This record gives sequence, C-alpha cells and structure tokens, in this order.
Amino acid sequence: MDTQVTEETKTSTPAITVTPRAVEMIKKQIAKRGQPNMALRLGIRGGGCSGFSYVIEFHDGPPRPKDNVYDYVAEDGTPVRVVVDKKSLVFLNGTTLDWEQTVMQQGFKFVNPNEKTSCGCGHSFTV
Repeated sequence: MDTQVTEETKTSTPAITVTPRAVEMIKKQIAKRGQPNMALRLGIRGGGCSGFSYVIEFHDGPPRPKDNVYDYVAEDGTPVRVVVDKKSLVFLNGTTLDWEQTVMQQGFKFVNPNEKTSCGCGHSFTV
C-alpha cells in the first residue's frame, strides 16, 4: 500500500497512520455511499465518559483550509483520502487507525499513544 502525503499536509511525516485493513474498509464504506470524491474525517470532540471522544464521519467536497490531508491507495488502486483538522491533530498525533473484527464486534479502532486512560466503552479517553 502506498502512503502519499499531499501538498495540503504541512508535516513531513504522517501524524496519522491508517493500516491497509482500515484503508480497505474506508474504500468499501465510501463505495456504499456512491460518492467517489468523499473522504473520511477523523477528529475528536469534548465529551464522553473520559473527557474526549473520537469522531469518524464522511466528508463531502474539498478539504477545509486548515485540514491535514492523507492520501492512501487501496489494494485495487482506488484512492482513499483521510482528513484531520489541526485542533484534533494535537491529540491524535502518532495515532494509528486500524480495522478490528472480532467475534463480539467490528469497527475502526484508534491506537493513540497520547491516551492516558480510556473508558471501558473504548470510545472516550483522556490525555
């Protein structure tokens, strides 16, 4: 899998890493929506049991002016774009987004080295 940091990204090395499994699932979810120019937006919001909660949502249209943009290529050559706003990147720097599938659950999983503690639900954290 190729990882390309676009000109829109201000850092020389990706602050967010997306695993090949996660890239494939992002591609599938975007294909279901029928919007080929769509991106996946990652971020955080205040709230949740532990102070912050992760945000994953689809983003239509061009990136916002202060977004960091991460372009990936799926196994079949389909481009996959992930965008992260600068404020969230402060707390997500060094994070890996993975796709986890177990007997009990499936979904995207944030592996965030900045987490000090997390809630039992796995959706909120403190830094």
